[in-house]
Amino acid sequence: MTNQVVIRMTNDLKKASVKNDAPIWAKLAEYAQKPSIARRDINLNGIDKLTKENDTVVFPGKVLGTGNISHKITLCSFSISNSAADKIISSGGKIISHSDLIEQNPTGKGVVLLG
Repeated sequence: MTNQVVIRMTNDLKKASVKNDAPIWAKLAEYAQKPSIARRDINLNGIDKLTKENDTVVFPGKVLGTGNISHKITLCSFSISNSAADKIISSGGKIISHSDLIEQNPTGKGVVLLG
C-alpha cells in the first residue's frame, strides 16, 4: 500500500518540474517513489561537511541527529529525527516542507540536492 502523503508529494513535485522547467523537482519525485527501504540516511556531520552557510538543502531520505551542524541551513527532507531538527533549529537553520521549498525556489536554482 502506498502512502497518500507520498503520492501527493510526488504529484506536486512533478507539476512543479513541468511548470517551472526545473528538473530537480522531477528527480526528487523519482526518489520519493522508491521504496522506503531503498532510501538513504545521513547524519548531521555529513550534512555539515557537504554544505556551507545559508545553503538550501534537499535530502531524499532520513536525516539523523548524530553529530552537529556548525552553520545555518534550510533543510527539506523526507524524514528527520527530533534531535536533528532541534540541532538545525538551534544553529539558526530552518526545516521546511517540499511545498514551501518549491514556493521559495520555483526553478530549483541554488538548491543543493544531497544523495
